[in-house]
Amino acid sequence: MPAKTARYRRVLLKLSGEAFCREGERGFDPDVARPIACELRDAARTGIQIAVVVGGGNFVRGAVLSERGVGAATADYMGMLATVVNALGLQDVLEQAGTMTRVQTALSVFSVAEPFIRRRCLRHLEKGRVVILAAGTGNPHFTTDTAAALRAAEIGADVILKATKVDGVYTADPRRDPRAARFARVSYQDALDRRLRVMDATAFTLCMEKRIPIRVFNLKRKGNIARAVRGEPIGTLVGPFDGPPVMAS
Repeated sequence: MPAKTARYRRVLLKLSGEAFCREGERGFDPDVARPIACELRDAARTGIQIAVVVGGGNFVRGAVLSERGVGAATADYMGMLATVVNALGLQDVLEQAGTMTRVQTALSVFSVAEPFIRRRCLRHLEKGRVVILAAGTGNPHFTTDTAAALRAAEIGADVILKATKVDGVYTADPRRDPRAARFARVSYQDALDRRLRVMDATAFTLCMEKRIPIRVFNLKRKGNIARAVRGEPIGTLVGPFDGPPVMAS
């Protein structure tokens, strides 16, 4: 992969539910979602095909509900439905910004969204539509990280772009350890050996088997979504590399 810019044909962007609300708040805030929509619009206009997997933690966290006595499977289904709410909200602000979209879900919600059908998803992408993928894998006990890895493999995405609260993967938690250093590039094996928390184990294993690179970057920095989609070297790239990790300068 070139050191400066990788020209992607098709990308999968993973957005957590917290991307759609202000820090410390809950629910879907259109004012928070609009800048994301504008960056996605601008990136899509360059001809790059974009699929987006959304989380639902701004409404419901299945793991938390399960800890409080709700059945694990029921709690996970509640979380999946929360992702559908975010997908519809993101669709609306994207279309207000002038971007063609489709929402596809892994659960049947026929009144508001299409079912996920791989060939139909690919056709939408080829037509320049941003496809928003909701309801995770459609199965309990799997995270939206796993859904992102699975969908990326199914649609042949060149990379998974994981938007987070920090600007990459560090040697330690930068919020707790001021000596933590950021990786610019690290291999799958090094990430495993160092126990770096890139994605959950199931998702990471699938990316490793399918050799899908993962770029972790800071969502809150203006312009970063568009930069990541364009393949600019922001954050940390985790992938099938040889040699030692490369640290950020």
